[in-house]
Amino acid sequence: MEHKKIQRAVVKVGTSTLTHENGKPNLRLMERLTQVLSDLQNAGREAVLVTSGAVAVGMNRMNLGERPQLIRERQAVSAVGQCSLMALYDRFFSGYGRVVGQILLTRDVIDDETRKQNAINTFNELLNRGILPIVNENDSISTEELEGIAFGDNDRLSAIVAALVNADALIILTDTDGLYDSDPRANPKAGLIPFVDRVTEDMVNSAGGIGTKRGTGGMVTKLDAAKYATKHGIGTFIINGRNPNNLYKLFDGENVGTYFAVEPQQN
Repeated sequence: MEHKKIQRAVVKVGTSTLTHENGKPNLRLMERLTQVLSDLQNAGREAVLVTSGAVAVGMNRMNLGERPQLIRERQAVSAVGQCSLMALYDRFFSGYGRVVGQILLTRDVIDDETRKQNAINTFNELLNRGILPIVNENDSISTEELEGIAFGDNDRLSAIVAALVNADALIILTDTDGLYDSDPRANPKAGLIPFVDRVTEDMVNSAGGIGTKRGTGGMVTKLDAAKYATKHGIGTFIINGRNPNNLYKLFDGENVGTYFAVEPQQN
């Protein structure tokens, strides 16, 4: 893929990237991310932002020291957090002259053809009007993500959204530089893998378990997302979201993070 030809991209950002170690929102990172996405729109690109963080932000707003155990408690926390999270995004994007729209999805929307088409129509109308859609799973209604059984965390959701909007690329922002040949947290000599032509089962099995204590995902769900997206003709990048300027580098054609090539179509 020639990175400079990416016109429409889905960008996914996770909880561990959006928040500090204490769970509070990382406002400097959020502002920088919204600035970069706004500037890319100013340059004529189209972006859809899939964001995690509602539960973490809700916990902060409700002064909770640990993640609630009961599903109904997590639903309530998510409802509070989603409101606060969107308020932050709206404030930051508005500061750069951009308008955003919120789309909350549930599994049944994707499984039902009529609702799926309605979602596609909404995405297209927002993008045609220059409005940046911000997407999350509707955790206050649907409990599947809270239980870990829906889209497979927002990583998988971002891949599904990329297919819905016919994106040119899926860009997953995380707290590492990309996919490594071993766990960089455990092995300081781990090497970054810049290019993957196909996601294999061995690769998934060696990716390890869940992510940080603040997020529900990990490299496994990102590989799952890359596999889904590339099978649908969408090149996928996993890059370090701690420096949103990496998005500029990617769109300028530099090699950043790990690129997953589109899988050849079977005849």
